[in-house]
Amino acid sequence: MKLKLDLHDIYNRGDEIERALRAIIDEAVQKKAPLVEIIPGKGSGQLKKRVLRFLDRKDVKALYHRVEKDSDNFGRVFVHFRWK
Repeated sequence: MKLKLDLHDIYNRGDEIERALRAIIDEAVQKKAPLVEIIPGKGSGQLKKRVLRFLDRKDVKALYHRVEKDSDNFGRVFVHFRWK
């Protein structure tokens, strides 16, 4: 089971981006999903930086195992979870 969040539609609405990121991480925790795919898109890279900053917050970082930047597609980030 993989959850997916595409940020193309809300790229310019900061508060909605935060809410969407928080919601997808919370959903992954609730459903014990092993993987979340976040698509900030290619663009200037600012949205991807924002996503990575969000994922680097201490409260969020405690929830997942690791972040993988897709080497084939700059506009995609994978968040891996490890469940016991």
